[in-house]
Amino acid sequence: MSKSNINDNFFDGFYKQIWKELIPPELTRKELDFMVPFFHLQKGDSILDLMCGHGRHSIGLARMGMQVTAIDNLKDYLDEIDHTAKGEGLDIKTIQQSMQDLQPLGEHTLAICMGNSLQFFDPNDLQEILVNVSDSLKPGGHFLINSWSIAEISLRNFKEKVSSQMGAFQFSAESTWQISPSRIEIKSSIVSPDGISEDRHSIDYIYSLNEMEYLLKAAGLQLKEVYSIPGRKKFTLGDPRAYLIAEKGYSL
Repeated sequence: MSKSNINDNFFDGFYKQIWKELIPPELTRKELDFMVPFFHLQKGDSILDLMCGHGRHSIGLARMGMQVTAIDNLKDYLDEIDHTAKGEGLDIKTIQQSMQDLQPLGEHTLAICMGNSLQFFDPNDLQEILVNVSDSLKPGGHFLINSWSIAEISLRNFKEKVSSQMGAFQFSAESTWQISPSRIEIKSSIVSPDGISEDRHSIDYIYSLNEMEYLLKAAGLQLKEVYSIPGRKKFTLGDPRAYLIAEKGYSL
């Protein structure tokens, strides 16, 4: 039986449109420009894009000739990727699946999980996910994680109440900090220009870099580096986002 998660439908509804507006194409281009040389990617390499969303990385990597497996639990996102892949003849396989149901998927050169998505899982589920990611990588393969909810960022930026404009939508949220495990529980509301409201209750689980290193190591992955700007600037306190790079070891 598939496991449920309070965050399963966080990115549907209005957020599907908002997410495209929040992430500028320039950021995606810079992330892709980093991945290819840093991980020595070649045409034909097998890439695993976890919680892929609109597929901004899946599509970009496939356009460079790579074989991409894109996984997300929301069908609308995968349908959009399938439409683009079919129209351009791209080698992208989509799988509708929760990360909690992830099973090892062959041996990939690189797995990526971008957009803060791993923060949706508690320590037990996250450890299981990391093991299955590790088992989906070939020896010497890498796992790239993007987050802005690690403890080193969240502790400095936590606010109980937030209100902002997201494109044409009005966003507001009330957050509480909880422990055992450390997490931020968020009740948010998105209001469209015509006054329709969508309410959500979500949870971001908060891990320090030290905790992430421990969880990765237990899964057979060694944390090699943490950047704030991929390949250019190493992460320091005060930076707004982090890119964690882990490597799968070679069997003896």
